[in-house]
Amino acid sequence: MKKRLTLLAATAAAALVLTGCAGGGGDTGAEAPAEEETSGELFEVASDVDLEGSPTFDAMTERGTVKVGVKEDQPGLGYLDAATGERTGFDIEIATWIAASLGFAEDDIEFVAIPSANREAAIVNGDIDYYVGTYSITDKRKEQIDFAGPYFITGQGILVAADNDEIKSEADLAGTTVCSATGSTPIQNIKTNYPDTNTEEFETYSQCVEALNDGSVDAVTTDEAILIGYAAQDPDNLKVVGEPFTEERYGVGLPKGDDALRAFINDMFTEGGDVWQGIYDETLGLSGTDVEQPEVDAY
Repeated sequence: MKKRLTLLAATAAAALVLTGCAGGGGDTGAEAPAEEETSGELFEVASDVDLEGSPTFDAMTERGTVKVGVKEDQPGLGYLDAATGERTGFDIEIATWIAASLGFAEDDIEFVAIPSANREAAIVNGDIDYYVGTYSITDKRKEQIDFAGPYFITGQGILVAADNDEIKSEADLAGTTVCSATGSTPIQNIKTNYPDTNTEEFETYSQCVEALNDGSVDAVTTDEAILIGYAAQDPDNLKVVGEPFTEERYGVGLPKGDDALRAFINDMFTEGGDVWQGIYDETLGLSGTDVEQPEVDAY
């Protein structure tokens, strides 16, 4: 059976903002938009998969399900519609593609929402089999877990109120209060490289956006791809400013030492360029932007 992608109209709106990151556009409101179905059939559920030497795959097979850590508050990437229970976004489709390549249908996937600060612990403790959720590859994290990929590259950006004309880029952050998720790469970057900036931390980025909307922080920072989604949901009140000022390489978080599974997923990315492109085009790429799939780092 081939997987058919279903998308939220919010994904299209988020991608449109990608071409004009200063914000603006019509009023989409905060309500969940109507669902759209694409016509593209991109990948099949594999059969008779034999992945020797992977304890993670052995556990999946014995259990009969795949436990995948994700985000669910990031429109266009990993988003859960509370009303319908529908999960959509680029990361969700990447996670589903991996499961299908391992022989598991969408109904066999158990998605587990895990905040940034708890990702390594969830993988190390065996709470999930792998994690796909704007998870930047870093040397520090690789001390505890492994990564397949990268499967996407973005950069740190800044989200501010639509009427804020004082913060135009990271150069204007001194003396302001910037919010990001606890344990995230962006908050560590601000603390290390922008010491004159005050910081606020929450478990999720959506809490930071709420703080921005009520005026208790001046800006939210994380990967620009994530911020674009929030700005698209509420363009009258939010905008993305400046240009990305870091490079963030998204990887699939895996248990440390499961080289067989890491090699399998890396091979899937390398050999599945058409699938990757189809997933991107029907999620973040709806803006018409031309983004190339990155080469994997097969360490």
